[in-house]
Parts: sequence; C-alpha cells; structure tokens
Amino acid sequence: MEYSILKNGVKIPMIGFGTWIAVKEDSDIVLKAIEAGYRLIDTAAFYDNEEQIGESLQKSSVPREELFLTSKVWKTNLGYDKTIRSFERSLKNLKTDYLDLFLIHWPKNHLDTQDWIQEDQDTWRAMEMLYKAGKIRAIGLSNFYPHHMIPLLENAEIKPMVNQIEFHPGFTQKYVTDYCKENDMIVEAWSPLGRAAVLSDEVICNLAEKYGRTPAQICLRFTYQSGIVSLPKASSKIRMHQNLEIFDFEISNEDMSVIYTLPQTGWSGEHPDRRPLVDLGW
Repeated sequence: MEYSILKNGVKIPMIGFGTWIAVKEDSDIVLKAIEAGYRLIDTAAFYDNEEQIGESLQKSSVPREELFLTSKVWKTNLGYDKTIRSFERSLKNLKTDYLDLFLIHWPKNHLDTQDWIQEDQDTWRAMEMLYKAGKIRAIGLSNFYPHHMIPLLENAEIKPMVNQIEFHPGFTQKYVTDYCKENDMIVEAWSPLGRAAVLSDEVICNLAEKYGRTPAQICLRFTYQSGIVSLPKASSKIRMHQNLEIFDFEISNEDMSVIYTLPQTGWSGEHPDRRPLVDLGW
C-alpha cells in the first residue's frame, strides 16, 4: 500500500474502500476488504451502515490503529451542537473511540438555504473542537467547491486537510482539484471508476489492453498518478485485490493526457448547487 501525508503529518492510504450501498448488499464486505488488504474504510452517517461496519471492525484481527476510518456529518446535521451529536453517534455505531478523518458531507443543508455559510462555519468550529480534543486525527470536507471553501478558509483556525469529490476519467473537476492542492488539501475520489460508462469507454478499454490491465486498474492508476486518493467499491474478492494492484506499472504522460481530455463520461449527476439526479433529500 502506498500512502500520502496530510499537512498535519497523518498518513492516509492512497486507496481506500468505499462502502456506500455495498454494506447493505453484504454485511461482511468490510471485513472481506480488510482481509484483502484495505486499510482505509470510508463511510458516512447518511450511508446507514456504520453499525455493520463497527461489527466488522470488531471481528477483524487487524488492530484499530492500523486502520484509517472516515465518516461524515450529513447535511441535515450542520451546526455546532448537531455536529457533535452526529459525531458521537458515529463513534458509538462504529464501536470506536476516535475517527481518523471526519468530513462535512455537503456544504448546504438545502439548496434554498440562505445561511449555509454560517452553518458551515459553526459545523467547522465543532470539528475543530473535536480535533483539538484528540477525538479526530484529521478533519475535512466533501463535495465542496472553491466558492464553498473560500468563506470557510477565511474564518477557520484549522484549515481543512481533505476534500472528497467525484473524480474519475471523464469527470476530473480540475479547477476544484487544483484549488485544493494550492491550499494543501488532499483530494479523495468517490466513484473513481465512474460507473459502467467509464469502464466500457473505448479509450479506457484500449489503454487497459495496451498496459495489460483491467479498465478499473487504468482508472485507479490514473487517479493515483494525479495525486488523488481513490475510494473504489468492489463486491468480489478478486476485484478487491485487482483494485489494490496498481502500484507496479505507470501510465505514460501522453496517455495521462488522453485520459484527462476525455469528454464528460460517467458523471453521477450530483452537484452541491443543483438538484441531483439521485435523490439526496434536497
């Protein structure tokens, strides 16, 4: 496993295991992922799977300190007090006494919310308090764009260390990723495989054949070479292992350019300032 270093010195694995929906399909899938070699487990209060993940963590023989556990406060729980209560519920459900990373899941409670900047700032104050208390090793954001981050950065005592966004071939959000890197934030990619549309894309499939890899491995290697942490999901042990086997080859600069210039492909339809195609309760 390769690691990156957050600006506070905390090590974060460059590939983690995404758990959205996956745990509902297989309650032991996180245990299987840990056994396959994953050390970063990404969840959220909204995923409604923290209790099952907590049970898997207890079954695992891997010590808690060797795992990197992430959760997120949902948009309906923004604000100082609600954020603290959400965090405490997550700890209880996950059966742990600390998190490695805690994120604000979305920047707005509702698309029509007028005071979202204040809500974000109040939420961030709560996260700073929990960080200073040693209950969280790192704090960050999810689905924040620069115009959401600017007012937060101007008022934050502790700057965000991570921003988790949708990122994959066909949807690289370069303006957002560049802004994060300029402000010392590690970018994490949710949906790094871009759904079936990307995995069946002719360019990606041709590159997979060229490098003797799977289309998924091309996507994940592309993300890794972009300096971004991947959070893929996988339902089988074979795919779990394949997704981790990306550190022994390199995509050429020319082919990286080819991937970066793909037309938009595989976008989820989710956007923090627009009503998504997937119902997130807006």
